Amino acid sequence: MFVRQLDYLVTLAREKHFARAAEICCVSQPALSAAVRNLETELGIAIVQRGQRFQGFTPEGERILDWARQTLAALEGLKQEASMSRIKLTGTLRLGAIPTTMPIVSLLTGQCRAQHADLRQLVLSLSTEEIMRRLDDFELDVGLTYLEDQRLNGFHVQPLYRERYMLLAREGTMLDGKAEISWEEAAEFPLCLLTSHMQNRRIVDAAFRRAEVHPNVVVETDSVFALYSHVRHANLFSVVPHSLLCLFELRDEMVAIPIVPELSRSIGLISLDHDPCSPIVVAARNIAEKINLQAQFDAYISGGYQPITSND
Repeated sequence: MFVRQLDYLVTLAREKHFARAAEICCVSQPALSAAVRNLETELGIAIVQRGQRFQGFTPEGERILDWARQTLAALEGLKQEASMSRIKLTGTLRLGAIPTTMPIVSLLTGQCRAQHADLRQLVLSLSTEEIMRRLDDFELDVGLTYLEDQRLNGFHVQPLYRERYMLLAREGTMLDGKAEISWEEAAEFPLCLLTSHMQNRRIVDAAFRRAEVHPNVVVETDSVFALYSHVRHANLFSVVPHSLLCLFELRDEMVAIPIVPELSRSIGLISLDHDPCSPIVVAARNIAEKINLQAQFDAYISGGYQPITSND
């Protein structure tokens, strides 16, 4: 049995297509198929359901696939452990983040780059459900997501900050000079919000329901960049977490007003609760622990913004 055979299996499971899996593994399709058949012969079981196209794995194959993922993850951890003994951490940090945290991921990856220059990084925008699935399948190392989720039981959870929700508007509107605004008042403005299937939007909708009002949503988008653009250029308003203000930079023409009663949600880093833990995951946890993200984001509200620093 060769490690590359296990890699072929995991890639095939992800791509669900022999030709694409072979291309990603840099081998011909016949070579990949032959490697899978050889593994089946060695183990004495059928792993892949046979047909003209990929039809999935047999029940026995699904169990072998779980072992293959764990074996490849353990091998990567072994390599990282060895790299640490050389005082250089190498490999790839694979991070999944919910869309509304994507603009602030660089605050983590930048510090990681500063401390581990030889470490590559892969950052993906994913839903909480997909982050958890990929962590379980050893396709991610860490995730950045909301922590008020019962499904996170069994994961290692590291709180980073609590996001507070603000009304984003252009300067020069009727909101100038307001220190805060109610959810009832916010519902009256023409709003650009994230799409209804996104977790952030569900949180905002729940706040409007508690206020017993229906928001005037005129534009929906799955992009936080589009939220900012519609507020700045289309005379709309939006409800955003205060962490996003680091992206918008609150230029002279933009204002952000706290909405009351305050709505806040805890954001943090999640990873598999394994022992031994991958050195890359340990490094990510250590870096996240030293960065004071809460002070960074709260400063955008108070006006006392300072560049981010660690707790050291």
